[in-house]
Amino acid sequence: MILSGHDLTIGYIDRVVGRRLNVTITAGEVLALLGPNGSGKTTLLKTLLGLLATQSGEVRLANRRLSDYSSRERARLLAYVPQSHVATFAFTVETIVLMGRVAIGNVFKRPTAIYRDIAARALVRFGIAHLRERPYTMISGGERQLVLLARAIAQEPRFIVLDEPTTSLDFGNQGKVMREIRQLGAAGHGVLFTTHDPNHAMRTADRAYLLRDGACIGEGATEPILSRTQLEALYGVPVELICDRDTSRIAFLPG
Repeated sequence: MILSGHDLTIGYIDRVVGRRLNVTITAGEVLALLGPNGSGKTTLLKTLLGLLATQSGEVRLANRRLSDYSSRERARLLAYVPQSHVATFAFTVETIVLMGRVAIGNVFKRPTAIYRDIAARALVRFGIAHLRERPYTMISGGERQLVLLARAIAQEPRFIVLDEPTTSLDFGNQGKVMREIRQLGAAGHGVLFTTHDPNHAMRTADRAYLLRDGACIGEGATEPILSRTQLEALYGVPVELICDRDTSRIAFLPG
């Protein structure tokens, strides 16, 4: 199964954000989207999800136009974890995660035992089961991010789209989320995530897509595309490459 955007012009009523964008995510692969602030990353994500209409071009999912799917059909296939989420109502953490199941079920039915079991496993998966009864409004920003990730997994979609999934997370939880993204790809999910850290992309993604000023300036397998030259062109700053002598693994630092 493939999620793809073809010759996309993206943006809002009052402005164009990106032009001539072509992007493809296949089930079972992880694609990292990198670019400086204001490059159009979030706008592209929302367009691929159908949350924003294309200004030209089209988004296709499994050889059908995304606009031909009902909202229920899309919820069965696509899950979205936003960069930030404003907590308005004091729902419990468990209820927030269960909302991932409600998206593909009947909103008027009480959650079944099966739904609750799926939600419980998602909470355990991210190490937040102890927060199950806590109000979502009374936990930290990093904990909320983990709850939203658990909600997306509880939805059991084919594709998961994450906008800066490590926002607000401490060092340990960043590693946990990156490992989980890799495992989701290995389990057959298509995963698209944005990041400001090329090291996360290098260690987690199969491919990288580089976006600057609303234009793609490079895409391909992570190791060749994430070079010092490409990253300097992407961010407009010097980049330092360091290499571990024992493992030969590389990392990038702003120069």
